[in-house]
Amino acid sequence: MSLRREGPVTERLLSLLRQHPGADPARTGPLDEPLVPYSPMTRRQAVAIWESAIQSRLQDLLSREMKDKGLSYYTIGSAGHEANAIVAALLRPTDTAFLHYRSGAFMAARLRQGRGETPFFDAMLSFCASAEDPISGGRHKVLGSPTMHVPPQTSTIASHLPKAVGFAMALQRLERQGVPIEGGVPYDAIVWCNFGDASMNHATAQAGFHAAGAAVLHKQPCPILFGCEDNGIGISVRTPDGFVAQMMQQRPGIRYFACDSQDFPGVWATTREAIAWVRDHRRPAFLHTKTVRLMGHAGSDVEANHMPLEQIEANEQRDPLLAFADLLVRSGALTREQILAIYHDTDRRLRRAAEEASRRKKLTNVADVTAPLQKPVGAELRLQVADRTTRMAAFGGKLPEDDARPRHLAFRIPQALTDILAAYPNAFLFGEDVAKKGGVYNATQGLFATFGGGRVFNTILDETTILGLAQGMATAGALPFPEIQYLAYIHNALDQIRGEAASLEFFSTGQSVRDLPGQFASYRNPMVVRIAGLAYQKGFGGHFHNDNSVGALLDIPGILLGVPTRADDAVTMLRAMTAAAAERGKVCLFLEPIALYMQKDLHAPNDGAWQFGYPPPENVMPIGEGRVYDAGDDDQLVIVTYGNGLWMSLRVAQRLRERGVKARVFDLRWLSPLPIAQIKEHVRATGRCLVVDECRHTHGGPSPMILTELCQDPELAGCVLRRVTAIDSYVPLAAAANLVLVQEPDIERAALSLCEERVR
Repeated sequence: MSLRREGPVTERLLSLLRQHPGADPARTGPLDEPLVPYSPMTRRQAVAIWESAIQSRLQDLLSREMKDKGLSYYTIGSAGHEANAIVAALLRPTDTAFLHYRSGAFMAARLRQGRGETPFFDAMLSFCASAEDPISGGRHKVLGSPTMHVPPQTSTIASHLPKAVGFAMALQRLERQGVPIEGGVPYDAIVWCNFGDASMNHATAQAGFHAAGAAVLHKQPCPILFGCEDNGIGISVRTPDGFVAQMMQQRPGIRYFACDSQDFPGVWATTREAIAWVRDHRRPAFLHTKTVRLMGHAGSDVEANHMPLEQIEANEQRDPLLAFADLLVRSGALTREQILAIYHDTDRRLRRAAEEASRRKKLTNVADVTAPLQKPVGAELRLQVADRTTRMAAFGGKLPEDDARPRHLAFRIPQALTDILAAYPNAFLFGEDVAKKGGVYNATQGLFATFGGGRVFNTILDETTILGLAQGMATAGALPFPEIQYLAYIHNALDQIRGEAASLEFFSTGQSVRDLPGQFASYRNPMVVRIAGLAYQKGFGGHFHNDNSVGALLDIPGILLGVPTRADDAVTMLRAMTAAAAERGKVCLFLEPIALYMQKDLHAPNDGAWQFGYPPPENVMPIGEGRVYDAGDDDQLVIVTYGNGLWMSLRVAQRLRERGVKARVFDLRWLSPLPIAQIKEHVRATGRCLVVDECRHTHGGPSPMILTELCQDPELAGCVLRRVTAIDSYVPLAAAANLVLVQEPDIERAALSLCEERVR
């Protein structure tokens, strides 16, 4: 028995073709006549599908051969799933496609409708991880094309479904606002999103189905066609018979269609019907295609280790290309000689492309690899500002900067959002309870009344859906401002930020596209995610409402993460993030300290010292720049902090001065990128640094990174460095929370102790 099944699979197909008796006169006909009576698929269309399908099959075989030679790095193939070429042929090229990794035939068929792409060569560049790969630039083997409206995907396990639903829901919402779809996609487009049967076990898949069905129940258009390519197995785990059908036939809001890849004309007829239904009704449907997986999950998967030989061979006998090739020859669409000629010619062309692709340049330095992850720093971004008339209308006749009264954080945030929504007609704000209610903490108060439900709207209570909607809208050309109600809740859907939103630009840094509206060079997910979070809520919460850890967010490459502590900083930071998202396509996380939303005082009751004016509309906070308080030439230490830690540290610094200890306080403001250069400047000036990190001790916040950077700088050798952090604990309810969170006496004791240590 051969453990490698490429040979048996290939030989079975070639043997059928060599030994085929030829056309059945009773079944032949003109090329533009239907191939079979029950399907509108013509012989000419069938030939085109064969060309795409065989290209996909031969790419799979060649990728494994190249892997053996050390030339290729990816062997998850599409063998057995070639029927998805039919979907590509029947969709419009402007119907955006979010693809499963077994979609090689889909890409081959779609690129046949392209604008000068070189699909054979491009596929080989991708297999070889060449820096010239036009979609990922050699960073990963992905399927994607900005010219043909295929956002790139890696080895996704259903995590692309929520953003596919988001894109579908964005189409009519953008149409109603008069916002054009990125890349010239028409408003009557639909979305295609395919996946395997095993992926349907993933909670993210279920979130996608639920969001689409809920859209229907809420009477919102959601023109998406889900495609399950059901091969009955996930790596080595069997999918129970009937599992997919039983799950989806009665799914609320989603129309079910079924076909079998043993019958390509039947797949054509059913797919055509499903596409038409979704396009006409603007509602979701589910296309369930029975298929087979050939040659294992990937090149490293030896099926004989988990599947008996008779089952492997039974699967190989169900190779859909066997049935399709037999039908093509029997119907007279192609002769045996013609179909073999297509096979061998495609193989030769792919091999020539592979030979050339293997010689093309690779990524050879860190700068090239990480170029898409670079963050804009300083004041190099341009912010749109609405004209005075538009602003006056948005603010009800009185501009906020003309009101001299200082205000608190929760008062200024909706004002800043009002300015942004007035200046950016493609900006949308959404989340749980953000519309008429104005948010749990009134941080979106009045926005629904000013801008209407088309731009400020509630979503279903699911963070995966909220972030999926944001990604889909962003890819479509919107500027989304999704709200996550509490920091703890984002962990329910963190992969939508880490694995999907933040990675998209990294995997789509190909050649510039100059002939499309918008002139984008890569796919982007511009968004500003507002997150209410951190701890210190008095008399409320428990750990779901008092989450004191941002460690998981700090681990995500390329994002911007800011924590505004005072009202005016919130305004200018929101503007900076808006500009970074709109101009650079960045994923920005704006973490709002809940405990400071309504804080008005600093040192004493009713002193009003924690209220601030509204910055002029053109003022933008430089990205990655902190703020220092009360710096003097004879300061004995710097307290580096952020969020609630800033408010506490300023109070402590005043008490320290009363005891003869001079301390400046430095507010990070930005946790990614961290203002490391500024921190070092203040540490050099004082010789002592206390980092007050309100997050948990072990990997909860930025203090480990800060201290590591300081310790590694030889110019700071001899400086005294310490930190104060929260305890490694969830936050309990009520007064018990104070036992595990950083308190002002902790900061004061640490500062005094630090000042007793001598700087070397």
